[in-house]
Amino acid sequence: MAVAKILWVDDEIESLQSQKLFLEGKGYEVQTLTNGFDAIDYVKENPVDVVLIDETMPGITGLETLAKIKEVNGSLPVVLITKNETENLMDEAIGSQISDYLIKPVNPNQVWLSLKKIIDNRRLVAEKTTTAYQQQFRNLFMALNSNPDYNEWMDIYKKLVYWELEMQKSDSPEMQEVLQQQKSEANTEFFKFVSRNYASWINPKSGNGPVMSHNMFQFKVLPHVEKGTPLFFILIDNLRFDQWKAIQPIFAESFRILEEDTFYSLLPTATQYARNAIFAGMLPVEIEKKFPAEWKNDDEQGGKNLNEEQFFKTQLKRLGKETLRYSYTKVLNNQAGLDLVNNIHNLLNNDINVIVYNFVDMLSHARTEMEVLKELAGDEMSYRSITTSWFEHSPLHQALKKIADKNIKIVLATDHGSIRVKTPYKVVGDKQTTTNLRYKHGRNLAYEPKEVLAFRDPREAGLPVPTVNSSFIFAREDGYLCYPNNYNYYVNYYRNTFQHGGVSLEEMIVPVIKMQSK
Repeated sequence: MAVAKILWVDDEIESLQSQKLFLEGKGYEVQTLTNGFDAIDYVKENPVDVVLIDETMPGITGLETLAKIKEVNGSLPVVLITKNETENLMDEAIGSQISDYLIKPVNPNQVWLSLKKIIDNRRLVAEKTTTAYQQQFRNLFMALNSNPDYNEWMDIYKKLVYWELEMQKSDSPEMQEVLQQQKSEANTEFFKFVSRNYASWINPKSGNGPVMSHNMFQFKVLPHVEKGTPLFFILIDNLRFDQWKAIQPIFAESFRILEEDTFYSLLPTATQYARNAIFAGMLPVEIEKKFPAEWKNDDEQGGKNLNEEQFFKTQLKRLGKETLRYSYTKVLNNQAGLDLVNNIHNLLNNDINVIVYNFVDMLSHARTEMEVLKELAGDEMSYRSITTSWFEHSPLHQALKKIADKNIKIVLATDHGSIRVKTPYKVVGDKQTTTNLRYKHGRNLAYEPKEVLAFRDPREAGLPVPTVNSSFIFAREDGYLCYPNNYNYYVNYYRNTFQHGGVSLEEMIVPVIKMQSK
């Protein structure tokens, strides 16, 4: 490991020679200076890992030096050493982002501990994370192989996401690879699990299935509606559980998070099916029956999500909630987002406010269209980081901050997640076959049966039958479905892009989060 470089600034530095030797004996390189001006110049010209500054020096104080050093390098850790413990000095020092402060006379071990905490913190955290995951690995492995039910699968997926986020802190590519492998094994088992059970979840007679898109509103949103406390149901399109975890700290600043739950998106894990099911409170096959003019199949012209508000109204009526005052807002572009910011106060008179926010979906589709986004969101970590950065600066965040001091509840959910695809599968179809990469329906589909989940009769999966003899197929794990013509071009073009519509933990197990104002 490289030697850490310490800059120690004190006008009585001669009296600290023994301390300097002590630190050098511990393997640090220590440069000493006697005033703030020299320190600022030194930091401009030389690499430094930590600065120790005495607060009371002639010429320019420690706090003034600190401010100037932060202008040069905002992330440089600074330890303030001071004779006096007055509260306002401490407040000012902490407000100026010091990493630590020590009270004179300082003991060499005290300085050493402070440096160790600052410099070695990242390494120690990384090592601890790796060890903790190694211990958990076996438990996860056992859980995967003990025939988990749908609740245990939600638990397994949350744990995998937890470790994926923890592993970001570790610099161990080997451990990250082990985790990715474990995630991929989990998806293999999950695919088998869904293939065995999906039809029985959809069949209402079985009565035994997880909360899914078509009954999520009834079970996860309506129970929290109460007169006098407006509830905001926010649906961020295409938001995976790990992306929720990335934006959670931003929500936590303004709201108390009461429950982090998950539910299952129905198949295909695509907006037109999953989101219409959420708002109608019905399976797609039932929506088509009840709203033949409004339902559009993939191969038909026209918008596929234009009637959500109408579906929603019908669901409220069916559940005996037609007296609830509601609003429905859909945000498809930045202007609509700014309109929401201006209008949010007017929504406080309603019992329930639905806000559908399309950002993440735009991002994941754009991710395949635009080379820039391929660069920006090349993997899960950067995809999460873009989501965080977007949310932090989004009109949605501004709008919610405006009403954070009011007595409100929030249920945040999504319609489906997405997965980064890596494994191409060949599918042959006729002209009527749909173009989606993670699912297809058509009349004469030819495919390798073990590569997909197939429903010869779409009704078994709660889906409409687009044309006579149409079947549906869903890609497994990280697969994507490509036609034989121009095969290599499409395989390379779409590899490593985020897609949805198929069967994976990332697409199917999605967040539904309950919050209230603090």
